[in-house]
Amino acid sequence: MKRVLIKDLRKYIGHEVKVQGWIHAIRDQKKMQFVILRDHTGLVQVTLERSENPKLAEVISSLTLESAVTVIGRVVENPMVKLGGIEIQLIDLRIESKAFSPLPFDIFGKALPSLDVRLDWRFLDLRRPQNFLIFKVQTTIEMAMREYFYSEGFIEIHSPKIMGSASESGSELFQLDYFGRVAYLAQSPQFYKQMAMAAGFDKVFEIGPVFRANPSFTARHDTEFTSIDVEISWIDSHEDLMTFEEQWLQYVFQRVKEKHGEEIAKVFGIEVKIPSIPFPRITMKEALDVLAKQGYTPPPERKGDLDPQGERLLAQWVEKEYGHEFVFLTDWPITARPFYHMRHENDPFTTKSFDLIWKGLEITTGAQREHRYDILVKQALEKGLSLEPIQFYLDFFKYGCPPHGGFGFGLTRMLMVLFQANSVKEVTYIYRGPNRLFP
Repeated sequence: MKRVLIKDLRKYIGHEVKVQGWIHAIRDQKKMQFVILRDHTGLVQVTLERSENPKLAEVISSLTLESAVTVIGRVVENPMVKLGGIEIQLIDLRIESKAFSPLPFDIFGKALPSLDVRLDWRFLDLRRPQNFLIFKVQTTIEMAMREYFYSEGFIEIHSPKIMGSASESGSELFQLDYFGRVAYLAQSPQFYKQMAMAAGFDKVFEIGPVFRANPSFTARHDTEFTSIDVEISWIDSHEDLMTFEEQWLQYVFQRVKEKHGEEIAKVFGIEVKIPSIPFPRITMKEALDVLAKQGYTPPPERKGDLDPQGERLLAQWVEKEYGHEFVFLTDWPITARPFYHMRHENDPFTTKSFDLIWKGLEITTGAQREHRYDILVKQALEKGLSLEPIQFYLDFFKYGCPPHGGFGFGLTRMLMVLFQANSVKEVTYIYRGPNRLFP
């Protein structure tokens, strides 16, 4: 007999069905037994009159909450039942896996334990429907991203996650032994997506893990996360990249709203808004002036970057001035950007770069890249880099490379803002941070 999902039971009224899921609740009464069964699509009431099958009644009496079971029964209408006006009259029940009792915490209780406790038992925490919804939405987001990439002629790549040199800041490297040599976990696919430009791939994307040995304990940081990386050839400036990204994101939000808008509103009380385009653009110099007028100056150690408070204040100003939740923060100083970002011809201290900030949180970093070998070498040396470890990268630009640029986009940060979560931990399937290596 084929399994039937709870959401489809109304189609089977009067028929015998097989339903599989978890024991959500039990009411073991003198004459009648009631079991609430849950699968990922909903809840259904299962009933048995004790006198009809004493042996089966004993099985039900032995059940524990969250046990995995298979139920065989007949679907009948019962307007008294709040769960859709139907129930299953039990014929047979098989315990597939009996849950230990008591549970580590009350999964569906009104007062949940701390997030750290729930992360210790993440597989149980993920049984809550609101968490399941987050990952349904994540699936739709990635699907929509790929749809748009494919429609625009992109190639999907999978770059290596073990590297012989740093692809970003050397201070955030996870080092490992590689057959007696030193290797590192990739901080980004930056070098290799640029290699695709030199290979003539024109437009590429990658959705994959990246690793940052960042000992940060903020709500926005993790040591392993999913990055969406994009690189595009034959661009004229970083403006081309921003135009592409805002159109891409508008499409993604449209798909999320179409598929999950009503459910997100019902479960989280959040309206999915499709952003209008173009997004506002503000140069870093203009942003610092805006913040200064509010009496705020970012800490000097940021070296021309904004700190989280600065990003929040800027986003509030943009919301007030432009009525928009997104803002591109452009034209960053060379002190805050890596050596491979292209600089403005008329201003060698400013890069053709941008961040995308959504509701006060940076979700994208991007730029036009320097594709001219001699200038790239000069900028690397200016940054104090040794050329030998990155010579393989520099070689990409020796034999003709088109003007190009791209960006990296944080998937978990997008989910964090979308669901108004307090931390990326809540929207990451399995979180990794300085103090968390299990489960």
